[in-house]
Amino acid sequence: MFIGVEQEILKKWQILWLKLKGKTPEVLDVSLLKPSDLKEEDKFALGCPSMGAEQLEEGYMEPFVSELESMVSGKQIGLFGSYGWGNCEWMRDWEERMQNAGATIIGGEGITAMEDPNEEAKDECIELGKTLAE
Repeated sequence: MFIGVEQEILKKWQILWLKLKGKTPEVLDVSLLKPSDLKEEDKFALGCPSMGAEQLEEGYMEPFVSELESMVSGKQIGLFGSYGWGNCEWMRDWEERMQNAGATIIGGEGITAMEDPNEEAKDECIELGKTLAE
């Protein structure tokens, strides 16, 4: 399950997943669900670009993640997103928040790409998709 606000990358993930496992991922816009919708999920991915001063998107994703923090203990979560400048501090902060709440970050860290995903980021996305499909 992929949840996020970065629709273009989410669509790319969906295509990668279909090619890899023959499974159909559920791709959802964070504005259309509640954190409690993930309560029974063991593993899922969240995607969000860096916004403003290296932070999560404030309108939907930040409130979603804030509420979700109380429900992620013991879950495996993939994190991904893109940025246009900076040093990925927003992703490190996001990883730390989820880990402090008891989640395990799939792959040990979030996947980031400056602007469009390069080959390395695409390969990491493929591996994340494989893990989620297991």
